[in-house]
Order: sequence, then structure tokens, then C-alpha cells
Amino acid sequence: MPALQNNLLLSVHVAVAIIAYGAFALSFAAAVLFLVNRGNRIGWLPKQAMLDEVGYKSVMFGFPLLALVIILGALWAKVAWGQYWSWDPKETASLVTWLIYGGYLHARVVRGWKGNRSAFLLIGGFAAVIFTYFGNYFLSGLHSYAKPSSGAIITPQALHYVFSGLLGHG
Repeated sequence: MPALQNNLLLSVHVAVAIIAYGAFALSFAAAVLFLVNRGNRIGWLPKQAMLDEVGYKSVMFGFPLLALVIILGALWAKVAWGQYWSWDPKETASLVTWLIYGGYLHARVVRGWKGNRSAFLLIGGFAAVIFTYFGNYFLSGLHSYAKPSSGAIITPQALHYVFSGLLGHG
């Protein structure tokens, strides 16, 4: 069965990625609000301790899901391209993102990192998520959707996809 017609595997892979990225977006929002609400000065925002905990629990939820995304992607890659891993930019960025969040969990649990250091790690982790999600529009590889014919790295088509995705006009 051709890879793009393997609807169940592809659908589960994408659905789990969306849920994992959503969890990481929540951890990012909690981290930003944590930094904004220094000393709990903004009364209508949740307390810093709660925001720190929301960020942590969001990553605890999203981290194993991202591992599942990578595993499902590898299984799908075997069907599509004949090998589990090809160091495609999207695969590599997913692995780096997973390692960043693994580093966050290690720092949090083993080293006791909370507060500002934890928040900055979450912001960096989400920057990796954004790169993982949109990087394939700018880097060639098996996941490229807007391959430039002119040799340009950024095409009008790629910018359209990126801004449409950001604005929710898919």
C-alpha cells in the first residue's frame, strides 16, 4: 500500500503530533505568563507556582506523545521510503525537540529546576517546536511541501503556507 494511502498510520501520526504540539503550546503559554507575572504582581493571572506546575504537567503529557510521533513517523517512513530514519530535517528537528524537552524534564526532576530557569527552557523548547513544524517549508528533504524551483530558500508559496498556518486559514 502506498504510504500516502496508509490513512490510519498517517492519521494517527498527525493527530498525535497535533496533541503533543498543543501540550507544548500550553507549556509555552504558562512559561510566558510565569515570566510576565513576576512576584505574582498581576492579580488576575494565575500564581507563578501554578503556572510553573502547568508548564511541567503539560510537558509530562506532551513528551511521551512526541516520542510516539517519532516512532509512528519512523514506521510510516519505512513504508514510504524503505527505511526507518533518513536524517531528514523534519525527523532531525523532531528528535532535537524531544531531546530539549527531555532535558527540561531532567533539569526539573533531577536538578530541581523551577521558576525562571524552567520557564526559559520551556520557551526554548517551544521555539524548537515552531522550527520543527515550519522548518520543512524552508529546508529541503522528504517532508518538503514547497520545494523551490528557482533555487530560492524561501518562496512566496512557502510564506503563504506559513502565514496561513499561523493565522489558522490552513
